[in-house]
Amino acid sequence: MSTQEYAVLGTRPVRHDGADKVTGRAIYGADIHLAGLLQGAILRSPHAHARIVRIDTRRAEALPGVKAVVTAADLAVSQDRIVDLGEGDTPLSYLRGNVLASGKVLYKGHAVAAVAAASLHVAEEAASLIDVEYEPLPCVLTTLDAMREDAPILHDGLRTTEFGEKTGRVSNVAEHFRHELGDVSAGFAEADVVVEHEFRTATVHQGYIEPHTATVLWNNDGRILVWCSTQGAFVVRDVTACILDVPVSRVKVTPLEIGGGFGGKIPVYLEPVAALLSKKSGRPVKITMTRRDVFEGTGPTPGSVIRVKMGARKDGRIVAAQAWMAYEAGAYPGAMVGPGAMCVFAAYDIANVVVDGFDVVVNKPSTAAYRAPGATNAAFATESVVDELAEKLGLDPLEFRLKNAAREGTRRADGPKYPRIGCVEVIEAMKNHPHYSAPLEGPNRGRGVAIGFWFNAGLPSSCTLSVNADGSVNLVEGSTDIGGTRTSVAMQAAEVLGIGAEDVRPEVADTDSVGFTAVTGGSRVTFATGWAAYEAAQDVVRQMKERAAKLWETDAASVTLDHGVFRSGDRSMTFRDLAARLGETGGPVTGRGAVNPRSAGGSFSGCIADVQVDPETGKVDVLRFTAVQDAGKAIHPAYVEGQMQGGSAQGIGWALNEEYHMSPDGAMQNASLLDYRMPTALDLPMIDTVIVEVPNPIHPFGVRGVGEANIVPPPATLANAIYHATGVRLRSLPMNPPAVAEAIWSKEG
Repeated sequence: MSTQEYAVLGTRPVRHDGADKVTGRAIYGADIHLAGLLQGAILRSPHAHARIVRIDTRRAEALPGVKAVVTAADLAVSQDRIVDLGEGDTPLSYLRGNVLASGKVLYKGHAVAAVAAASLHVAEEAASLIDVEYEPLPCVLTTLDAMREDAPILHDGLRTTEFGEKTGRVSNVAEHFRHELGDVSAGFAEADVVVEHEFRTATVHQGYIEPHTATVLWNNDGRILVWCSTQGAFVVRDVTACILDVPVSRVKVTPLEIGGGFGGKIPVYLEPVAALLSKKSGRPVKITMTRRDVFEGTGPTPGSVIRVKMGARKDGRIVAAQAWMAYEAGAYPGAMVGPGAMCVFAAYDIANVVVDGFDVVVNKPSTAAYRAPGATNAAFATESVVDELAEKLGLDPLEFRLKNAAREGTRRADGPKYPRIGCVEVIEAMKNHPHYSAPLEGPNRGRGVAIGFWFNAGLPSSCTLSVNADGSVNLVEGSTDIGGTRTSVAMQAAEVLGIGAEDVRPEVADTDSVGFTAVTGGSRVTFATGWAAYEAAQDVVRQMKERAAKLWETDAASVTLDHGVFRSGDRSMTFRDLAARLGETGGPVTGRGAVNPRSAGGSFSGCIADVQVDPETGKVDVLRFTAVQDAGKAIHPAYVEGQMQGGSAQGIGWALNEEYHMSPDGAMQNASLLDYRMPTALDLPMIDTVIVEVPNPIHPFGVRGVGEANIVPPPATLANAIYHATGVRLRSLPMNPPAVAEAIWSKEG
């Protein structure tokens, strides 16, 4: 547990953006209004899979008030190439194709054409006047259907990569990879108990409240100015530049406040389209998605089919584990099966492991990250099997997990060996929590537990600090603030400088005003951008010591800083007083920090849930819920608790209700927040939180990212609780009332 004493870290200051947000003054993406602004509308495909025979835009162009119409034909024609813009290697043609369809549409809602007009009503009417002739094709909506030998092919040029080698085989399987550790056959031969099951999870959406929106001006000087809601301004800059075939220096992106993202606002959808409309019209263009557009035209998390087999000895040691994981990529390769395969057995020390992963394209929107992408699907399978193993061995489920928990030195099947981690401490905190030993009385009630892991991301971050004459400090960084990160970053700078968090004024800047900074994702901002702020603050301290030495006519090496006071011998001066004298010691002081951590030292989480199940209707009520997570060092405990509660709430929704309900022809039938059933306050208990602090040896303050691991164990926790309430194990998500009732009725014959 963390024992270091800090003055700022671990406190709960008021967040710097709080006043603007509670008074409605904060500027979000749709709040931008430029002179001469046009409104954009996008025409989307009514088919899940069809060839585009022709597009006729003449009627739309003739409508009064229409200023520009664009299709994929307006995109710059350049050689296709592989680009890595923060989400792995991707063919440029896939990025372009998802922005505006060319040749074929691959999902209902696929963008086909766009219009800019004097008003939104005119733009929408004009879009409806665009005549598109389609040749409908058969569609495939699940991994198993798409993997069949006779399945309709989405991409004629997609050839399967297997174990890193190009096979030349045209199929819907973009990649098959394998992770191996030890000898899994020998491991299963050693096992006394083996459990094997198949698990399925539905496609679900991140559920952010603010829809995607972008305003773009293709200026007369050739620069492209973008204002948008995004998790990564530099990703928007780089993707937009690639798609439009212009240098990145010609694109400037200003990220505005963001109304949620959870990974779904990393991909780029609107900005290149708005840019083309602006170039054609000579005026700025704004496009804002409707809620239906968000559901049908942006990336949900993948549905999956996972088969897990695990074996254990009578003494309680897990000796072998095997997973077969097929994830939906949506229309273009890039399913979250890679992270899922990294996490599937990551919480356990198992000597013999094999994991096979399949990245499978289907006729749904191209998938996007959703809070620990791929890991929740994986944990639902693994933690259900682990629970069943514990039962067959007659062991307490937490004791069984503790006996097999990953520790420092444990190697995962995908390669990495753990440094200091907090898996054991998380399980011990669960075991010692009053919730775990509390009586659970009454019929049809059950208690479940599960644990989970997310590896977290490092990636580049930049930060600058400028010291003001009044002793305050301006902090400029490039990470979109979703969960209060501008404050957690500012607090780390304040700790180094020995000043209050309120004396650091953080700002999230545009791409021209700060060094390259990767996406707000992977639980990386407090870790990596906070580290950059730490380095920038160290730079300020070094310069301030030189200024103090100049005033005192001494050597800078003799000057120390302790809790905001500089000292050398019997002389001292506060940070504020020295800041007031910078003008007479050489002028402004500006500190710079840039980091690029290659690893981030992952986070473990766990939860305990009590449920009551109505055996007649199948309705599941969550009576009590406790979330436990290792934060390394909780910079702002209230924000950490909020992340834990938010991830738990989303995990509960994923477990019990949420899904893309698809028709056989590929249409989403619940594309509204009325019909897509996310949990409300009426569906959730108060969520108790326990913060564990096992310092991360990689980070100067011991920080671990905490935004994602908390969503990993809730579905498995609830599945295990439902089993203990009903005697029925459910192996498909969501576990909604019809599914639960059917399972109970089947058990009862």
